[in-house]
Amino acid sequence: MEKQKFYMTTAIAYTSGKPHIGNTYEIVLADSIARFKRQQGYDVFFQTGTDEHGQKVELKAAEKGVTPKEFVDDVAGEIKRIWDLMNTSYDKFIRTTDEDHEAQVQKIFKKLYDQGDIYKGYYEGMYCTPCESFFTESQLVDGKCPDCGRPVTPAKEEAYFFKMSKYADRLIEYINTHPEFIQPVSRKNEMMNNFLLPGLQDLCVSRTSFTWGIPVSFDPKHVTYVWLDALTNYITGIGYDCDGNSSDLFKKNWPADLHLIGKDIIRFHTIYWPIFLMALDLPLPKQIFGHPWLLQGDGKMSKSKGNVLYADELVEFFGVDAVRYFVLHEMPFENDGVITWELMVERMNSELANTLGNLVNRTISMSNKYFGGVVENKNVCEPVDEELKAVVTSTRDKVAEKMAGLRVADAMTEIFNLFKRCNKYIDETMPWALAKDEAKKDRLATVLYNLVEGICIGAELLESYMPETSQRIRTQLNAKKRSYDELSSFGLYPSGNKVTEKPEILFARLDVKEVLEKVEAKKAEEAKPEETEEPGIDIEPKDEITYDDFMKMQFQVGEIISCEAVKKSKKLLCSQVKIGSQVRQIVSGIKAHYKPEDMVGKKVMVLVNLKPAKLAGVMSEGMILCAEDENGELALMVPDKNMPSGAEIC
Repeated sequence: MEKQKFYMTTAIAYTSGKPHIGNTYEIVLADSIARFKRQQGYDVFFQTGTDEHGQKVELKAAEKGVTPKEFVDDVAGEIKRIWDLMNTSYDKFIRTTDEDHEAQVQKIFKKLYDQGDIYKGYYEGMYCTPCESFFTESQLVDGKCPDCGRPVTPAKEEAYFFKMSKYADRLIEYINTHPEFIQPVSRKNEMMNNFLLPGLQDLCVSRTSFTWGIPVSFDPKHVTYVWLDALTNYITGIGYDCDGNSSDLFKKNWPADLHLIGKDIIRFHTIYWPIFLMALDLPLPKQIFGHPWLLQGDGKMSKSKGNVLYADELVEFFGVDAVRYFVLHEMPFENDGVITWELMVERMNSELANTLGNLVNRTISMSNKYFGGVVENKNVCEPVDEELKAVVTSTRDKVAEKMAGLRVADAMTEIFNLFKRCNKYIDETMPWALAKDEAKKDRLATVLYNLVEGICIGAELLESYMPETSQRIRTQLNAKKRSYDELSSFGLYPSGNKVTEKPEILFARLDVKEVLEKVEAKKAEEAKPEETEEPGIDIEPKDEITYDDFMKMQFQVGEIISCEAVKKSKKLLCSQVKIGSQVRQIVSGIKAHYKPEDMVGKKVMVLVNLKPAKLAGVMSEGMILCAEDENGELALMVPDKNMPSGAEIC
């Protein structure tokens, strides 16, 4: 029997910089859906990628002093690195700078122009560079961009426009007759009431004020504007050909079953994209889900606010699966979620270390302690066993129901309810008490078997969300991977199997104070200015000397054996300096820079054959050499290595 296909996409990440954890949430969310669909037996094709053209990229590249292509190559590589770090199982990573994508965008633009959907005109309005969007004065909010709240600038330029109104009624009818098309329902109502029903304006689809984009083939001073370029990745990435020679992959997978996007770009995906598809005579995607945002404790993440969290720094503290757990489980279906370091630690300790980690550890430890690791089903049953089995065997379908509605956090809650029921079962059956009675040994074996079996099914269901943890649990329990159909059956763990001798700690408990201290220390280290080469000091040159002049001076290493301040002097220290077998008294004007006790034991550079002289009434028999900066600060000249006193300096 041929598998049912499931084609899903994320929004392609814009290559303006490193993605923060809010951006990363989307790829992890999509991955959990893709993995679960595969587990159910679907033939999944999961596409993600990067959106790489536009004025914002052109400006950022100029700031960096590199070409736009060099800039996006670097950022796209960083995005892909983080997607891979988070263990996401995408099948295709498309870049809008890919040659095949660019060629198809040019064909699509020409086709739409030839059939009268695109026309040339002039645009005059307010432009938001970060959002790459034009707005009329009436659309602004407090004179700023209605999408991001940033300032806008007046803009006027020649442009091509798409006749959106031509397809508006058809789209309204489609949305009304396909209630599953836009999810959650609140997003659908927003699009209908705020944009479609009041009447659509024609959409600008080309620009002439910058050059970093896909040129319009028949009018190369124009480049294709972001949305006609970016949105079409969903079809070009699977082999759509505007000339009618589309690939088998496209024929098999289109229409997409799910476009997973952030709520901030719902308008472009539920209005512009369906209308482009209608104009191309292609079926519309089955569902577009606008997920909420993951916010830092003090609001939406922003580099300017300094509240940005990145996936790789969170992974450094908590590990990949703990971060995956948090962003998936803490995000509500429709409302924004919140992430903080404190909340991460709390969930790590309560849910991961305690509910899950401790359950696995206790079960394996008791199996080893009481039965040498051998797990046998002796079928000595009590009513409490049936209650456990009922929870375990019903969890698969509960998870499937939640996932069908894209309620991923709720699906994970069902799995952790299974683990919590297993923990409760330990409290109810008290294996440690059963172990004291030899007559109850078979009952004890049955209890531990039920626990291992329950954990096996829970771990298998956990795989879509925490794949590494799922595998680690299976390995420790010496359990084989199970099919989706087997996850509602209890008792498939082979009786007589042996668990690992030493259980591995899945998640270690953390101290929130220690974590916060480490975070602050890391921030402080990163905030340090980069070391730069010192400019050096230029001084007034003295008359040249000959080699013979230099050879008249005798420099040796001296060791200071005692030092005291010179009375009646604010500047002078008197040091007793051992040079070879001799001790010389040397007076130096360094009192402002060194304390007498700090001088003792130092090895210094001494000019030995300087004619003795009295300074402040004290005889000086040489000179200790120092360096002086432009502020008059002094530093003793000391040997790089430990040299004996009296060593010649040459």
